[in-house]
Amino acid sequence: MRLPPNESTATGPGTPSRRSVLATMGTLPVLLAAAPAAGASRAPSAAPAADVIVDPSAERQTIRGFGGMNHTVWISDLTPAQRDTAFGNGEGQLGFSVLRIPVHENQADWAREVATARRATELGATVIASPWNPPARMVETFVRGSQTNARRLRYDMYAAYAQHLNDFSAYMRDNGVDLYAVSVQNEPDYAQEWTWWTPAEMIRFLRENAGSISTKVIAPESFQYVKSFSDPILNDPQALANLDVLGAHLYGTRSQDFPYPLFRQKGRGKELWMTEVYHPNSSDSADLWPQALDVAEHVHRALVDAEFQAYVWWYIRRSYGPMREDGRISKRGAAMAHFSKFVRPGHVRLDVTPSPRANVHTSAYKGGDGAIVVVAVNKGASPVSQSFTLGNGASSGVTSWLTDAGRTLTPQGAVSVSNGSFTGELPAQSVTTFVTG
Repeated sequence: MRLPPNESTATGPGTPSRRSVLATMGTLPVLLAAAPAAGASRAPSAAPAADVIVDPSAERQTIRGFGGMNHTVWISDLTPAQRDTAFGNGEGQLGFSVLRIPVHENQADWAREVATARRATELGATVIASPWNPPARMVETFVRGSQTNARRLRYDMYAAYAQHLNDFSAYMRDNGVDLYAVSVQNEPDYAQEWTWWTPAEMIRFLRENAGSISTKVIAPESFQYVKSFSDPILNDPQALANLDVLGAHLYGTRSQDFPYPLFRQKGRGKELWMTEVYHPNSSDSADLWPQALDVAEHVHRALVDAEFQAYVWWYIRRSYGPMREDGRISKRGAAMAHFSKFVRPGHVRLDVTPSPRANVHTSAYKGGDGAIVVVAVNKGASPVSQSFTLGNGASSGVTSWLTDAGRTLTPQGAVSVSNGSFTGELPAQSVTTFVTG
């Protein structure tokens, strides 16, 4: 995506802003908990909920990480301290393990992305890159509907474009950053301000040119996880052979559209990443509560319903992002950190009851050492006493961290485990992460 530094809604004639498009679509819901009826009791006692069985053998996808975007041409670079806050995993840090950077069309801008990418790499993060435009010499204009100056990659420049992506990867490697993957194009289906691609053009590039790219290849990064853009890729064996990561954005995508049966059928051996989103909007403060709790639910649904292996935010540092402009973690950032700090790269999601009761969302993950991480989101206006049963019964204790209106990633007292079960207290409108010892 692209928004000016102040996220202005102003656009040129005939070019709707992202925010106006989302408002028109009406498909980016703010899933706030319903307020209690007048006179309804807010009794502090917790309500009972169904037991959640955590079976370490019920494995689903491997998690690659959580992170965000740094784009130094549009906003200023992260400071050294902010890089550590983003990619470190100590107290007051986000624990991000994925950094997304742009492949600038002008090589003179490539150096701008090195410092943050190199520090992220030093802290163990995976770095991916996405282009918004090819170099100007490779682009031609055409008429697309009412847009008379639409841009596309010239058909005789596909090989040169693949080399451009390789040159960027080589430059970053020479400066201490080994890119994990490079995208063919950022949001090829929402490109009034950058370069359009059709599914047929994307397939041609994947078939004929992507095999020469030196890193893993991401495509198509549809603005709204539009399956009609990625279906043709999955149904084309030659194109699919040169695709490594099916990338998608979730702007306005309804949660019922998160599952992708065709990917499960055809995408064996490929990865599935959510490579960009902000949620629920870019207009409100990231510290607004309980709205920020929507981020925790969104991450949950992206991992559980869609089975994405990575969740990547838009700008890391922004008034509506995981890091505030002053460099401190926001409430939205804390909601992400309940996953990113504890569900580390290589963890495997376990298949547990995703909603043991209304307004409660639970997910579980297994680390290489056998430790279990459980993230529980309570969107309801009342506390919940939630029982968990650990299938291996081996844990002797559980530690937990809590974020609610008054607390942010606050350690809680130890929770005892009896006969392989423990009870987690979930305050109203909160997110809690439990880690077995």
